[in-house]
Amino acid sequence: MGEQRRVVVIGGGLTGLSAAFYTRKFLREAGFEPVVTVLERSGSWGGKIETLHKDGFVIEKGPDSFLARKTAMTDLAKELELDHDLVSTNPNAKKTYLLHKGKLHEMPAGLVLGIPTQIRPFLSSKLVSPAGKIRALMDYVLPPKRGGEDESLGHFIERRLGSEVLENVTEPLLAGIYAGETRHLSLQSTFPQFGAVEREYGSLIRGMMTGRKPAETHTGTKKSAFLTFRQGLQSLVHALVNELGGAVDLRSGTGASSIVKEPQGGYTIELEDGTMLGADSVIVTVPTFAASKLLSPHVDTAALDEIDYVSVANVVLAFDKKDIKTAFDGSGFLVPRKEGRTITACTWTSAKWLHTSADDKVLMRCYVGRAGEQEALKQDDAGLVELVRKDILDLMGIGAQPLFTEVTRLNHSMPQYPVGHVQHIAGLRAELSVKLPGVYIAGAGYDGVGLPDCIRQAKEISAELAAAAQAVPAAVPV
Repeated sequence: MGEQRRVVVIGGGLTGLSAAFYTRKFLREAGFEPVVTVLERSGSWGGKIETLHKDGFVIEKGPDSFLARKTAMTDLAKELELDHDLVSTNPNAKKTYLLHKGKLHEMPAGLVLGIPTQIRPFLSSKLVSPAGKIRALMDYVLPPKRGGEDESLGHFIERRLGSEVLENVTEPLLAGIYAGETRHLSLQSTFPQFGAVEREYGSLIRGMMTGRKPAETHTGTKKSAFLTFRQGLQSLVHALVNELGGAVDLRSGTGASSIVKEPQGGYTIELEDGTMLGADSVIVTVPTFAASKLLSPHVDTAALDEIDYVSVANVVLAFDKKDIKTAFDGSGFLVPRKEGRTITACTWTSAKWLHTSADDKVLMRCYVGRAGEQEALKQDDAGLVELVRKDILDLMGIGAQPLFTEVTRLNHSMPQYPVGHVQHIAGLRAELSVKLPGVYIAGAGYDGVGLPDCIRQAKEISAELAAAAQAVPAAVPV
């Protein structure tokens, strides 16, 4: 083995663990001896990923699945020999519902990312008024915006399809991913393909029809739009920790308080307990508000300070199937803002994911909180459960007493990409490369909030780090 390279990863969520995995791999392939340390302030690994096994149920307290078409996660699962544990959604639960005027309506066929690509089902849907449908079809004749400058996602959809489609259909579907307000989210950072389609085809509907974005994808492992692991998403975290154990210095309960640039090259990481740790390179994967504190003494962190984080909560309810008269023929439903409900969405978990409960049980998960709607989160757990149960009684007629409930609060967990985010982060990275060479940033706050996005960023940064190591001599250890 060749020359040592000391790398410190700050943050032990999925991005940080993936960065440790790929940094070690790519440095070894480049002929270096990697000395990798991962610092995690909390006592657990994996960030928001947490799987609970209780009374025969498999319950995700954080994220519950990932997009199959983004293959970074399935690729990592294969490398960890965990791909055999991947499971698909129930093919008999493909329907999704939208709440409209207090009633659940099946989402019309042909909606791709909330954009109609089949006109007849859209025109027959009750989700949009006749006037709203006429306004949406004006997309065919409205002139396109040819410039590539960023705008808000909400403004773009409203400009092309009108406010009614935005509020009744597109926002609950798209903004739900970010728990955001579409009029404040960057188009380029969330759905840049929409702008590209408009520029190429002159019409969003025509372009989405022509392009026919895949409703089903194939990863080479499972055919499904979404995937998870049979024993839960935490399986991947456990596999990473197991793979890194012994080869990487994993330090939980240990946070970083500052990054010091050394005159002779390299860095010293001051830990919260006052000890020092030397590094040739540093990968910062903590949320952007925490990264800003570490980087602000060295670079302009305005791009990080502009990113708000929204808090959300998940309320999981388990039932005996005999107590539930409602038939679950889909994966769940979404709730537009104008409906004025506590819950923003509900997943019929045991119908969508057959491995999560026994056949005689029912499991569902309700989501609370989004940008501009944080009031319900001030309730204690009992109060939050009561509000959620009121909604499911009103909307689905379910008044049965749950076998149990689980409330998970994910405070400051959902980054909101502002207009101009792509350019702002590119500017920050350019400044880092000059003022703090060898210091990298990655994670949900930068380039995609999904789990595969986090892994992809970690892999890209690790490859960049290994390439830079071949061009720059290591610092003198301190």
